[in-house]
Order: sequence, then structure tokens, then C-alpha cells
Amino acid sequence: MAEVLVHIEGATGSAPSARALIAFAARLGDPVAVVTVPGALPAGVAETLAAAGAARVVVSETPDAGSLLVTPAVDALEAALAASGSVAAIVAADSAEGREVAARLAVRSGLPYFGDVVGAEVEGPAVAVTKSVLGGSYMVRFIADLAPILAVRPGVDSPSGRHCPVVVENIEVGASVVERTEILASEPPEGDETRPELAAADVVVSGGRGIGSRDQFVLVEQLADAFGAAVGASRAAVDAGFCDPQLQVGQTGATVAPKLYLALGISGATQHQAGMLGAQTIVAINRDEDAPIFDIADFGVVGDIFDVVPRLLEELSRARS
Repeated sequence: MAEVLVHIEGATGSAPSARALIAFAARLGDPVAVVTVPGALPAGVAETLAAAGAARVVVSETPDAGSLLVTPAVDALEAALAASGSVAAIVAADSAEGREVAARLAVRSGLPYFGDVVGAEVEGPAVAVTKSVLGGSYMVRFIADLAPILAVRPGVDSPSGRHCPVVVENIEVGASVVERTEILASEPPEGDETRPELAAADVVVSGGRGIGSRDQFVLVEQLADAFGAAVGASRAAVDAGFCDPQLQVGQTGATVAPKLYLALGISGATQHQAGMLGAQTIVAINRDEDAPIFDIADFGVVGDIFDVVPRLLEELSRARS
């Protein structure tokens, strides 16, 4: 069976997104996890990836892996692609890193690249790829005659129960462009480490322009903390300065696929829907009964969020006491 190379973000492979990517790759062939690390592979990583279904774990050890550039990961995938006898596809997460890695590899290899992928299957010698277009308004199916490079949206597959024996191989890569690059400055985004990571959270509470101000955005944070949830926002809320840009959910922000998504004061523009349509259950609170968010919500409350949310917080507190 042909192999499917899987780009693993980070060095642990324990994230649900990594396990789900391996499950997605198994649709098309034997998953091969490709990991780039600055030193030796941390203990237990290969076992974790094999338990998720990786037939092999290919490791590229380079000090450049600790840099802020994705080039070392592209180098590793390019080397793994050249070393493999038969590759059906290459997959990465549809995240900021995954999209950049996939696009760079496509330029180097000349293979077709697809982002916003929601499905793929083998059709004879080709691969049929389904992707979201126009902000999630349509799903379009393509036939790739060459091995496609896919940036797969969260929530497309759940981690599988497939377990494989642990097989680890080291791979050598050539000189990286990192050696010719000088990083003048970097500033990590501020974040609240007490809350779950937005892209991987089981529950997300997002606020929109209806929140009204940065001071009132605390209501979104209070409800998120009551649920043990991540905080998100619409582009309108970010552009208005209500919250930090890294909280943005949507076509130009994070793509999330939680079990529960609560939208507070969000109208539901197509751009925002593109980032959260993978949610299992959507609850919307908005005083505009004609807001597009209600077209996709499983449960909706037409009302003022400043009346509804405090009462919801009271009920949650009462239920827990």
C-alpha cells in the first residue's frame, strides 16, 4: 500500500489534531508520521504516534527545528518524499503552520496543494479531494492525478483505534534556508495559559460585535471560564479592538471543531462560519432574530446577551453547588 506522509506539529505527537490527522491519512494509505526535533526524539513520542496508527515514524534531528521558521519541517517532508517508494498523499493540519508547510512543499515538489480539505478518498490511481470554498458556502470535489498535499480542517476525523508496532527511522536533510536567515526580533503572543488552546478545545465561547466594548468582553471570558472553555471572537470583534487577534475564529483566523460552540452577539457572517462549522453543537445568543448564525445553530436564544448570559452563569453556579 502507498504511504501517506503526515506533518506532525510540535515534538510530542500527543495533540488530538495529530492523532486525527493520522486517522485521516489512513483513508488513503499507510500513515507515516514525520517529526522534526532539535535533538533526540523525546521518550514516548514514537509510541504515541504508533498507537495513533502511524506505520512508521520518520525523525529529522536538526537544531534548526527550534527556530521560528517552518523550513526545517519542509526539508524533512521533502526528504521523506524522496526516500519513499510510493506516496499517495501528504497531509498537514489546516493551521497557520500546516498551511505554510504544505504550500512551501507544493512549490518545491510541483505537487498539487489543497487547503480547507474536509474529505479525501482513493479512486483508482487518483485521489478525490473535497474542500470547502467561498467561506464554507460550497464543497467542491477535485481529482488529483499526482499525490496531493492536503491541509486538513479540524474535526474531519476522530482519532482511530488502530495501533501499529513502533518503527522509527532517522532521515538526513540537506542544508536549510534557516542558515541564510537572520531573525531580528520576535514577540510571542500573549495568552492565558489557564484556558484550553483555542484550536483544540472541546468547548469554545466566542464573542462578536454585539458585545459592544473591550470592557464588556469580560462577559465572554466569564462564561468561558464557567465551562472550562477556550475564548474566541469574530473578526468584527477583533477589528473593533474588543480582544486580541489570536482569538479570531473564521476564514482568516483559527478553525475550530469543538463539541460545543457558544456564539455571543455574533451575526454569523460566512467568513466566521467557515471557522466553526465543524462544531458538533452550536448555541447562538443574539437579539437579532434574523441573524445568519441562527441558520446554522442547533439551539438559539433571541435576546440581549447582557440579560441572558448573567442568568446562564447563575444557573451554572446553582447547578454546581
